[in-house]
Order: sequence, then structure tokens, then C-alpha cells
Amino acid sequence: MDIKLRPHHLLCTQGYQGNGYSKEFVENMNQITARLRSHEPVKIRLVFSTDDLCRCCPNMLAEGLCRTDDKVTKFDRKIVAYFDLKEQEYIYQDIVTEIQSKITPEILADICEGCGWYPVSACREKILKDRLHHC
Repeated sequence: MDIKLRPHHLLCTQGYQGNGYSKEFVENMNQITARLRSHEPVKIRLVFSTDDLCRCCPNMLAEGLCRTDDKVTKFDRKIVAYFDLKEQEYIYQDIVTEIQSKITPEILADICEGCGWYPVSACREKILKDRLHHC
């Protein structure tokens, strides 16, 4: 069974470190990220709507409808544009490797602008890895 992910969740699943909106959300996120972070290739289906992470999120109002739809759609549009993503199947590890090879601190900051999790998560460290330059 493929995991459905919306585009910006390709970043969230990398930066996730065990915090979330609710107990149910965290449990779902833990299960999905554990599978995605395994060494086995994992098929995902990129979807331009709510996905498997959204299903336990308190902001999901209905299938295809998020309370913060304008904001999350903006995140999705930016990552799709930067990395030329399509609504299709990918191998998670391959697409993450490709994103990590092309992403810069400026691109990540632009995509995640307005995300409440970005300033308090491990996104920069986990996604940018050795691209971070500390003064």
C-alpha cells in the first residue's frame, strides 16, 4: 500500500521529531515517518490535496479540506515549482535525496514561510544537513 503525501509533507516528514497537534496526530505521524525513514524503498503517491498525515490532523475538516488550506496550498505550490514535482508515484527515499541535493537555506525558508513548526522543528538541520553555514 502506497503512502499518500501532499508535496510539502516531503519536508515535514524529514524535519519531524515527535511533536504534533494531538496524541492521535503524533501516533499517526510516528507510524508513517518510521516507515518512510526505513532503509527499504517506500512507494508514495504525491497528491495535491489532503493525505495520510492529514487524516489525524485537527485542521482537516473533510477529505480535501483543511482549516488552513490557503497556507498549506501555498507550501505545496512552492515545493512543486522549485522541484518540478508531479501528482504521481515516487520512491520516497529517491525524491528526498533529489530535494536535498537541490535545496538551499533560502529555498527552504521561502517554502516554509509562515509555518508554525518551522522555527521549532529540526527541519533546517535534517533537510539541509551539511549545507548549513554557522557563523
